[in-house]
Amino acid sequence: MIAQKNITGIILAGGKSSRMGSDKGLMHYEGKSFIQYSIEALKPIVSTIIIVSNNNEYDQFGYSRKEDTVEEFGPVAGIYAGLESSLTAYNLILSCDIPLIRTEVLESLVQNSKLEEEVILLKSQGRLMPLIALYNKECHKKFKRAIEQREHKLMNVLSECSIKIIELQDEDSMYTTNVNTKHQLKEIENGSYC
Repeated sequence: MIAQKNITGIILAGGKSSRMGSDKGLMHYEGKSFIQYSIEALKPIVSTIIIVSNNNEYDQFGYSRKEDTVEEFGPVAGIYAGLESSLTAYNLILSCDIPLIRTEVLESLVQNSKLEEEVILLKSQGRLMPLIALYNKECHKKFKRAIEQREHKLMNVLSECSIKIIELQDEDSMYTTNVNTKHQLKEIENGSYC
């Protein structure tokens, strides 16, 4: 298993949040902002945390914030910014809109690494989760090339990487629930997971 000192946690909080109507990472669920859940899930298994966002409100959490210099490019640019800033070989990348995320889910990525794959990602209820994944820092070169070639689609960039997929048990799938709208937030507040 990869040692904690060799893993950086990278939280992507640079999305436009157009469906939510305000910055998703700063939305609240049960008294805490969404991004705090990502931070708490990462802390036990990473040596440091980087938040990728152009919003300086994230400075309140006390972690290094990296600006997303390639604007309007989505998660491809966010992952590139995070990997480029990282000082460790391995990087747990999370989006900021998964308030139910648990450390145990992230540990399954780290424990299943053989240190040879470039990306290890979860599959939850038949869907690949490239924003809950372990990335080797060396991938940043492929992300840089994708940006230069104007390739916006994350799965197209990942098709250039060596990948291992970890299938999540159905009973754990709720932990990967994305909350993109106020309706979805209401659903998790009511205990009905999408």
